[in-house]
Amino acid sequence: MSLMKLPTILAGPIVRRVEPSQAFIWIALSKPFRLDAKLYKVNHYGEGKSVEYEQLDTFAETRTVQAGNQLYISLIKITPKQEQFPLNTLVGYNLTFEDETEKLDLGSFHLLSSQYKGSIVYGDLVYPTFYIADDENSNILYGSCRKPHGEGNDLLLHADKLLANTFDDITKRPSSLYLMGDQIYADDVADPLSPMISHLGNALTGNKEDLGSIEQRLNESPFQQSITKINGRQYITENFCQFTSRKAANHLLTLGDYASMYLLAWSPELWRTAHNEGLLLPFVDAVKKKEIYFTFEDDDKKRNTEFQELQERYQNHWNNIAHFEESLYSARRLLANTPVYMMFDDHDITDDWNITREWKTNVWNAPLGRHVISNGLTAYWLFQGWGNNPKQFDDDFVRTMQEYFDSSLVNTAEHQKWIEQLWNFDAWSFLSPSSPKTIFLNTRTQRGYEDELKSVQFLGIAEEYRPTPKLINEQEWNRLSSLLENVDREHREPLIIVSPTPLYGIGLIENFLQKYILPLKAIGIPVQSMFDLEAWKYNEKAFSEFIHQVARWNPSHCFILSGDVHSASAVKSTVTFSEGNELTLHQFTSSPIKNKSYTGLWGGFMKFLIGFNVRKRINRTIYRYCNNDFKLIKEEDKTRIPQDYVWKEDIRYLHINDNSIIETDNNLGLFQYSRDEVQNRLLTTNETSDYSWREKL
Repeated sequence: MSLMKLPTILAGPIVRRVEPSQAFIWIALSKPFRLDAKLYKVNHYGEGKSVEYEQLDTFAETRTVQAGNQLYISLIKITPKQEQFPLNTLVGYNLTFEDETEKLDLGSFHLLSSQYKGSIVYGDLVYPTFYIADDENSNILYGSCRKPHGEGNDLLLHADKLLANTFDDITKRPSSLYLMGDQIYADDVADPLSPMISHLGNALTGNKEDLGSIEQRLNESPFQQSITKINGRQYITENFCQFTSRKAANHLLTLGDYASMYLLAWSPELWRTAHNEGLLLPFVDAVKKKEIYFTFEDDDKKRNTEFQELQERYQNHWNNIAHFEESLYSARRLLANTPVYMMFDDHDITDDWNITREWKTNVWNAPLGRHVISNGLTAYWLFQGWGNNPKQFDDDFVRTMQEYFDSSLVNTAEHQKWIEQLWNFDAWSFLSPSSPKTIFLNTRTQRGYEDELKSVQFLGIAEEYRPTPKLINEQEWNRLSSLLENVDREHREPLIIVSPTPLYGIGLIENFLQKYILPLKAIGIPVQSMFDLEAWKYNEKAFSEFIHQVARWNPSHCFILSGDVHSASAVKSTVTFSEGNELTLHQFTSSPIKNKSYTGLWGGFMKFLIGFNVRKRINRTIYRYCNNDFKLIKEEDKTRIPQDYVWKEDIRYLHINDNSIIETDNNLGLFQYSRDEVQNRLLTTNETSDYSWREKL
């Protein structure tokens, strides 16, 4: 299978960072080409709006990394030769591909033909387009949590429909897309995709990655067999990697695994290859070909039970990925026409990534875990991080990556240098050039793990436990401040903060977990990974530091965009500090893009509890303050707040629709900003729903 012929374009083009002085376009190819790019100003004339394309005088510079035998990742930087790119104007682009035998462009792959299902153009346009917004307006799509076998429709399909209806109207057309975490699910992989990913990954990279040399037990039975089969990796990831995901039966392990998962998430190209190669098998065929690992081979009764459970799970995955595959044409077109900025969360690497100091230490001390995390970060850089702000990755960084790719040999000097660079790299957070400026928080690799113990009474006995980590440590806050200081920000300019995890969560759930579940850590129960306890509120000192840090940045308004929690909500808080100064926060949360979670009996029960809780909050202001011990204390009336508060706040949950302040269906946010007004819309699978909230600034 490693000699499998792959399509020339594996994924892309994807528009990445754009600003008046430069634009970047990302693409993944299966063979090397000399790449060039041309940009065109799109001019509309007359009542019939005839279109003409004025070529812009630009310079293109391409940097390509070969990450495998048939995997070339390129980032094309395009700069204007004079002045800057036009603002608030559609800009079309075309790419050319040249080697010793041929010269091609996007049209050579039928991507510019409106008659072709895989076309990446809208309406009667000739080229894919984007536009660079001025400092006055922005239309930002935002969301997170997109799992191929997740329940429900893919909201990128609905975003593509929005763009199809607004592509020639920049007052309504999205100017950017913010993907705020869990762009892939590295741990939770669909059963039918598992062998497909392995075969495609081997074809991409050349199958050079010898995991058995890292973890000798993989050369022994049953692991030598289970690692290559569907449902065969749970024990390996728990015990050899020291991961804590409970859905790791098909966990991605190699760089080829991660790369093929990204390519399958962003483009239909490899799906066609997989179908042609017969890699996507129904359950019965997968059983016949012995592609599935059964734990209880020697116990007929247990095996029959396991067989039935796996068959049901497999079929559920099969049905959901069929809808996902069909939506990929829309997703690809959207990404080819909208500047995209991406930040990781845990599932991009593995569930519970760095959730505690002990987790991080255990994984580092497990050679296979250390290696797999490095593969996940490498894939994140190649497919997401590189295009966010390319100058953050200097020549030494790229050289270290390429030197390891060239050898792909483990337990070598290149391998060790590669691992150390990725585990020690501290500049994943970045600033995007939108209006207002947007700072993307890295809440995964720069955490603050505290040594001070908390005391709790458990069954009448005093016990101690370490508090939940700070999602961002002091050094990282300082680095973020430096990023803001080095850009041209006006005094009291508004600011957008992307925090993958919301600052303001669902109170009912957070309060219950904080009061009754978190203290169980004191008796050794690993509740943080069991219940995913990673909200800002679980470390109240860190919550307060977030508030104080934003106040030091001194924006006129602060807009927090978040995902992660598989629901949508909107919150407004007015914070008053003891010194008398005020801070206005708006938080808009949107997730999941495709992974509806409140389903079945348990999901229905949770929706009932949440609904019961949120009804009490409709049209109601919540009063809360932070005391000198960093405790967050709620009062029924603001007159009861004592005078020695550190800060206090009035919190109001905003309506999602007429009856609720929360949406649990798949959704995608659209944040619209102008100097006079801010508006937040919510796209859902119910196309008749047009939730919209707005406020004058």
